[in-house]
Amino acid sequence: MATPIDILVTLDAGYVPPLKVMLWSLHANNLKRSFHVWLVHESLTDAQVAEVRALTDGLGWELTALPVEVDLTDQPALIKRYPPAMYFRLLCGQVLPADVHRVIYLDPDILVINDVTPLWELDLQGNMLAAAAHRGVTKLVDSVNQIRLGTNTSYFNSGVLVIDVDQARRNIHLNDITAAIAAYHDYLILPDQDILNFLYGESILEIDEEVWNYDTRKYLVYQTRTLTEHDIHWVMSHTVLLHYCGTPKPWEANSDSKFTGLFLNYQQQVQRFLSVPAPTEA
Repeated sequence: MATPIDILVTLDAGYVPPLKVMLWSLHANNLKRSFHVWLVHESLTDAQVAEVRALTDGLGWELTALPVEVDLTDQPALIKRYPPAMYFRLLCGQVLPADVHRVIYLDPDILVINDVTPLWELDLQGNMLAAAAHRGVTKLVDSVNQIRLGTNTSYFNSGVLVIDVDQARRNIHLNDITAAIAAYHDYLILPDQDILNFLYGESILEIDEEVWNYDTRKYLVYQTRTLTEHDIHWVMSHTVLLHYCGTPKPWEANSDSKFTGLFLNYQQQVQRFLSVPAPTEA
C-alpha cells in the first residue's frame, strides 16, 4: 500500500460526531489508500479522542492526537475572545513533527466522495498553501473582500487546505496572527478565514472549488455558471470534497437540502461500523 496521506483536523468536542462521518467517507472512497490523521485540539477529553481512535483503529489508520495550549496571557481582550483552536490549521508547522512535510487540512463538516490522491500529489508550484475560492455567478465576492481586507488575490475558503508544512514552519507565526487581529479586528467577519487571506493570500495556489471544496448551498449557482452542465450526476462523478458550509448542518433535524440525504447515509454507515463488536480470538 502507498505511503499514508497525512490529514490534519482541528476541532472542539461538538464536531467529533461529524468528524467520524468525514473520516468514514474518506475511507469509503479511497479504499486503496491509508491515512495518518493528525488531530490537533485544545480541549478534547481522553474519551472524545478515544471515540475517534476507535474508528481509525478499525480502519487500520494511524491517529496522533496533539493537545495544544496557546498562552494568550499577555494579549489584549479582543485577541482572547477568539479561540486559539481557530488558528491551529495555520499554525500546524509549529505543532506537527519535523518529519511531516505536507498535510491536507479538512474541516469536519465535509464529505469525501471521490479519490483525494490528486490533491495530495498536487504541484504547489512553490506556494505555501492551496485552497479554493467560493464565488457566486460572478467574481463580485472577490472584489468586495479585496476592498474590505486591502488584498488583491481571490478570497479563499479555509475549510480545505493543502499545506507545505516546511514553509508554514518558517513563515506562519502566532505573533503575526495576533498582531493582524489587533490592527484589523474591526474589519474581520470570519476571523480565521480573513487572517488566512490577509496574511497569506499571495502564497496560495487556487484550486477548483467545484472539485475540491464544493459549497453544498450553491448547487443552483454552479449549475447556472456551467449552463446546467454541472448537475448532480456531474457532481457525483467529479467532485471530491463536499463542504456543508453555513447552517443548518446536515446532521441537524431542520436540514433538508439536496445533499442532506447523502450525509445521513454515510452517518448511518459509520454508526453501523462502530456498533459491530470486535471479533474475539479463538
